[in-house]
Amino acid sequence: MSIKTKLSAIIFGSVLLILALNLTLNLHAARSNLRNESEKNMKMAARQIAVSVEQSSYSSNYVQHQIAQNLRLTAILASKELDPDIKNVKDAQLVALAHKLGVSNISLLVKTEDDVVVARSSDPGEIGLSTKGMGYWYVAFLELFAGQEVSVEQGQSFEHFWSGPFEYSTSNPKFIEKWGYYYDQKSNYIIDPYIRSTAVSDYVKIMNPDEIVRQSKEVNPGILEVTGINPKTFGAPTMLPDGSDPTNQKLRNRAIKYGTYIYGNVEEDKTAVMEALSSGSPLTLDTQALGKRVLKTFIPITQPGVEDYVISVVMDYSVISSVIKEQLINNVTTSIILLVVFFAASYILAGIVTRPIQHILAKVNDVARGKFEPPLKVDSRDELGQLAHRINAMTSHLLQHTNRLGQTLEENRAVKERLESVINGTSDAIHTMDMDGRIISTNRAFEELYGWSADDVSDKTPYLVPATAQKQEETRLRELKNGAVLPPLETIRLKRDGSLVEVSVSSSVIRDEEGNPQSFVHVSRDMTERNRMEELLRRSEKLTTVGQLAAGVAHEIRNPLTTLRGFLQLQQEKKILVPLHIELMLSELERINMIVSEFLILAKPQAVHFQLRDVRLILGDVISLLDSQAHLFGIEFEARFSQQPATVHCEENQLKQVFINIVKNAIEAMPDGGTIILEQQIIDGTVVIVISDEGEGVPEEILPKLGEPFFTNKETGTGLGLMVSQRIIQSHKGSLEIHSEYGSGAQVTIKLPEAGEHTPGQAMNEERSED
Repeated sequence: MSIKTKLSAIIFGSVLLILALNLTLNLHAARSNLRNESEKNMKMAARQIAVSVEQSSYSSNYVQHQIAQNLRLTAILASKELDPDIKNVKDAQLVALAHKLGVSNISLLVKTEDDVVVARSSDPGEIGLSTKGMGYWYVAFLELFAGQEVSVEQGQSFEHFWSGPFEYSTSNPKFIEKWGYYYDQKSNYIIDPYIRSTAVSDYVKIMNPDEIVRQSKEVNPGILEVTGINPKTFGAPTMLPDGSDPTNQKLRNRAIKYGTYIYGNVEEDKTAVMEALSSGSPLTLDTQALGKRVLKTFIPITQPGVEDYVISVVMDYSVISSVIKEQLINNVTTSIILLVVFFAASYILAGIVTRPIQHILAKVNDVARGKFEPPLKVDSRDELGQLAHRINAMTSHLLQHTNRLGQTLEENRAVKERLESVINGTSDAIHTMDMDGRIISTNRAFEELYGWSADDVSDKTPYLVPATAQKQEETRLRELKNGAVLPPLETIRLKRDGSLVEVSVSSSVIRDEEGNPQSFVHVSRDMTERNRMEELLRRSEKLTTVGQLAAGVAHEIRNPLTTLRGFLQLQQEKKILVPLHIELMLSELERINMIVSEFLILAKPQAVHFQLRDVRLILGDVISLLDSQAHLFGIEFEARFSQQPATVHCEENQLKQVFINIVKNAIEAMPDGGTIILEQQIIDGTVVIVISDEGEGVPEEILPKLGEPFFTNKETGTGLGLMVSQRIIQSHKGSLEIHSEYGSGAQVTIKLPEAGEHTPGQAMNEERSED
């Protein structure tokens, strides 16, 4: 997609977003305004209905007051014609009296222990009716019987008389009646004249607010339902979903005072009614009723002299939706027209703005193809002009760097060819291996040494490491990955034909820029010929040593043999045994035996068994063994051993022999007493033992000859003890060094490999098998 298209799309999208936001805000505002207006209309309609109901209530109260006065006059006339004792009054007499006085019926009520009941009546259906469950009416009866002024607010109260409001008949609920109760305390009953006629029912229906509700709905087509709710009985357990209640049927206690209850939800509406009454302000619900979305507004009505109640107005939400839909269509039409205009304008504007960018892009494409000339023409000083200047400068620099890179590439190619020639020409086998063990590259010497070509290793990874060295190789690679630098390792490898070859392997790891290991480089050198030459040299050195030993032994033995021969010839001539001569001859024979024994140790060491031993314990045994001899010369031992174990593979008796030889030499070097220090420590996997004395030391010219056979500065020494000690330490793959300054004592340093790094027993056995 071109920048021109993107720019026009951005402008178009921005305008579209603004229009969408504006349309959303307008719709939200319109919906809110329409809802507020609808709520306002519903509240106004409810207030109007409440005022109309209040006005009709005034008219109804006036009519009820006039009827109550007429009923009082009727009751007074009846009291004058009836016997004060109810026992003397008959129902037929009441029928005639009601007809005479122009009322529907006359009933007489008497007080029992806990109730007020109808005892006589012109209407047989009234006889026996209880008034105890009639609420405030029952209170009025009791107050009349007590001769008190009736305190009940409902109805009309006169002297000795109280009349209740219009109400449905208890004995005949089809009719609405008007009652009056008269008691002048001259009789034992209450006189109850009442009017029951269709005229009264028609009047009540005419004065009922339902007509007002109907007219309000005609004026406001969006209003679906208006309901006058009695909060005291609304939602009672006996109330049915349509608002009717078989228990509360009276005008005073029915749940729906007027209107209908079709779009109702009893639980939801009851909660709303209580909340509206408690807050004293209207409450509006946006809900569903009969599959429609409706707005319900509950308006609390509070009027003097009338119990509080709530008017519920239900409005169809489609009235609001239709207005919003119409407004949405108008806004969308206008927005589409504006979008078309803005799209055309944005496309033209984008073309003007992006024309310099197209020139810059064409230049960049030329540079990408390697064409750096000619430079861009710059006509503007804005950001695009600055960009063009920078591109011209960049192109110039790229031209220079490209020329340099070409030269560097040629140089690198030549260096690469030389390196490849060196790698392929070297006699050492080189191969690169990735972290998964696959061989990546090899040189020509690798194929000559192992028999695997570069094509072979790419198809199948060869097994170069034998099973016996696999664990050692894994350990080396793990240490290399962890950053260790390892020396070359003399080991064995497998050729393609399955034969073993002795090699020296140098390994290193190649890492990326972040230091993560990527591959290993192994350089293998064939050590077969060198090892063969070393073996020949070692055998030659052994023969030379044997020759030196033989010459020394012959020289050393010849002297005592000459002495023996002289003494024997002398005794043969004199034929006399001289005890002194015999003692000297035995001494010379003992010297010959000692020389031969030490020579046998050097020439043919006994079979040994290497075991894991702690050097500290061996040194401790040597100190205990020589401690008594040292005290005879006034010499003390000072041990300085490390805290950690110093375990080595060794033949314990041979090491004891070495330590005893060295410590004895130190004791003999200090005839005037002193201190012999035995130090032991572990340095880089090597157990180091240092034995120091405080004797006169060894002269510098004698020091290089120490260890040679039959070289000694002792009168009775053979010079073979130190040579035997060196031989034992060498068989343990260690080293023995002597340091001394004449007049400052001597220091013998013995180094042995710590257990786990070497198996000296195997090495020595192999060496002896070759001998």
